[in-house]
Amino acid sequence: QVQVVESGGGLVQPGGSLRLSCSASGIDLNLFAVGWFRQAPGKEREGVACISENDGSTDYVDSALGRFTISRDKAKNTVYLSMNLLKPEDTAVYYCAADAPTTIYYCSKHGFVYDYWGQGTQVTVSS
Repeated sequence: QVQVVESGGGLVQPGGSLRLSCSASGIDLNLFAVGWFRQAPGKEREGVACISENDGSTDYVDSALGRFTISRDKAKNTVYLSMNLLKPEDTAVYYCAADAPTTIYYCSKHGFVYDYWGQGTQVTVSS
């Protein structure tokens, strides 16, 4: 049984930082493209960032550019989303998802391509 698990969410003040972690059991996450998504109350799910299987390609939503960094530690089979300069509009449930890609060089911010999803971790940015 495949399980994807996110951790690292919490309450942070505007301008602060958080690092989210994504790990999995039942699959080798190193063989998957991984995406981070978020959904705020009353809004559609949004692709925030993704990293290709070979780590050579990353992609970010415009609002995350320069503030968020997606990275992977293959030794730990873990993908991270480092978030800096957080804003109240970043408040959402953040989800990690794994995609068995057709190419190791590409990742997608479109959720429909992803095969496995975590349960999400809440990020709240508020003073």
